[in-house]
Amino acid sequence: MTVKRCISRDISQPVLNPSITIVVTPQEHFGGTQQSLDSIYKHTKVPFKLVYVDAGSPKHVQKYLAQAAARYNFTLLRTDHFLAPNQSRNLGLSQVTTDYIVFVPNDIHVSTGWLEPLWQCAQETDAAVVCSLNRDGQSLHEPIALAGDETRIAINVQDEQNFADQACGLGSLSCLLVKRDTFKQIGYFDPRLLGTQADLDFCFNIARIDEQIVCETASVVTYASQTPTHWSDWAYFMLRWSDAWGLESLTHFAKKWDIDLAHYLRLRYSQLGQRRHQAFLYPLLHKLNSGGMPPLLEQLAIDLERWLNQALTDRYARSSYDAVGKIVHTTVASTQETAPQTDSSVFRNAKVSLSEAYLMPH
Repeated sequence: MTVKRCISRDISQPVLNPSITIVVTPQEHFGGTQQSLDSIYKHTKVPFKLVYVDAGSPKHVQKYLAQAAARYNFTLLRTDHFLAPNQSRNLGLSQVTTDYIVFVPNDIHVSTGWLEPLWQCAQETDAAVVCSLNRDGQSLHEPIALAGDETRIAINVQDEQNFADQACGLGSLSCLLVKRDTFKQIGYFDPRLLGTQADLDFCFNIARIDEQIVCETASVVTYASQTPTHWSDWAYFMLRWSDAWGLESLTHFAKKWDIDLAHYLRLRYSQLGQRRHQAFLYPLLHKLNSGGMPPLLEQLAIDLERWLNQALTDRYARSSYDAVGKIVHTTVASTQETAPQTDSSVFRNAKVSLSEAYLMPH
């Protein structure tokens, strides 16, 4: 795998008819859905198609997305059950017929002109994958996260030169442009990576076929990760970062890539649940006892939270076995324009609603 920075270019010239589909999938909750989608349509200046995967969002978000699909004429896929991010990406990917695909989560905020340099860089370098610069947080002054969840390099940007010189890293699934033909070589995203390791697994697969990952510094997006503010968001958030999903991902990833499982789990096991604990448990404990919680009581609180999280995960597994357990790989669609399909090659025994695809002009 080659990781490099794309050279500077004049991005003021118009880009004519790029063949691109943006696939939006749930990341960890649904609270930022409208703001994220609005930013895509506001700041994207070239034609694109859009496929939106709505995996079990609450009723008010479901209603908004249905209205947005009618307004913007994009393809809307909905399941009544939650899906892991890779499962959602596979569902969206199965509907794509364009030459390039951009994968973004439902809480990304894009900047003006973010898509054009990605596509132009892909044309100039013939890279299989081009990634944006990803910022953490709402402010443009937040550190830049150059890689995905597993390998992150934070840089506090002091000036433009520093920004340009250090702006490369492994591709993050927070914003990637990928040649669709690449999936004919590597297959679909691994659906057994439920909680973590999806970024690394994808990058390893790109390395396996000796293709390039290029970082385009002219394309900047903000990953606006926030703690859920609506009660209906907590169920997916807790499942998404559950110990069960995390442990399944770690175990599968280690076996898949022939990594010493015992050593790998020793390194990573202690990190299970950290996203949940940082989001609500630690703030709650601090609110209950601002002077500091005794270590024994804090550990008891963590143990209780882990037990409740396992109960939630078990309940979800029983209720969604048919929908999630039956997801299977499918053949990547032909480059010929074909009507999207929702037959058993994508999902079995799962209710999937589908709107019509449409080329969005700007």
